[in-house]
Amino acid sequence: MPHRAERLAETIRDELTELIGGEMGDPRIGLAQVTEVKLPPDLRVAQVYVAVVGSEDQQRQALQALLAARGYLRAELAQRLQIRHIPELHFDLDRQEELDLRLGRLLHRASRQAKPLAPPPEPGEEE
Repeated sequence: MPHRAERLAETIRDELTELIGGEMGDPRIGLAQVTEVKLPPDLRVAQVYVAVVGSEDQQRQALQALLAARGYLRAELAQRLQIRHIPELHFDLDRQEELDLRLGRLLHRASRQAKPLAPPPEPGEEE
């Protein structure tokens, strides 16, 4: 990602975090956290990844609320950032934390099931 796109993505992430966390009154959003924003070099579409604490249903509802609020969020970004073209916002759930937890559980289970290897006998010791 070019430097300008990186800077703008970081700024958008910060502003959306503030907007979603403090200024939106939709209870469906709950505990949503913007984790990452990706912008292509043309800066037309911002892919916004959001982590939502809660069940699958709560995550789905939060995503629907954010999709419904796209126009409001873009308008607020336009006022705050004062740039000519505000990227279109596409929201998606960030499932990295879920994947990390699942991988951790699998590794823990595998380590419990693995039989420890006996150290090789020292030279001069009998087996």
